[in-house]
Amino acid sequence: MMDHPDQGTVRLACLLKVLSDPTRLAIFDALVQGVQCNCELGERLHLPMNLISHHLKVLRQAGLIHAARDPLDGRWVHYSVDEKALAELRAWLMAFLDPTRIKPRLPLSGPRIAAGWQPRAGQVGNSAADAGATVEA
Repeated sequence: MMDHPDQGTVRLACLLKVLSDPTRLAIFDALVQGVQCNCELGERLHLPMNLISHHLKVLRQAGLIHAARDPLDGRWVHYSVDEKALAELRAWLMAFLDPTRIKPRLPLSGPRIAAGWQPRAGQVGNSAADAGATVEA
């Protein structure tokens, strides 16, 4: 039985889904390089303003970027990466992709189990080919 994902895993999945769009990823990458307005992003990515605005909204709603009106002219909005969200995303990815999380495990189902096969104490492996492998002390 699979455990339900924890809140960190759910949040990571949501952020990865947002960043899985190539245009949003390109916008996010541009914003990592510094504060920009949507017109700069549109010129840089050769995309219309309405499309840039849509993707900026999705990134904002995900909490990945900030929007701030220019103090001298409120018609201008400047976008920047939320550094705290970026640090959290990086930490979640590093923890999730940590190779030390990989554990030796024999499957608990399949033809060997149906035939009555039982693992010996200390036995490891992830496939039928590994059925004879043992842990060395």
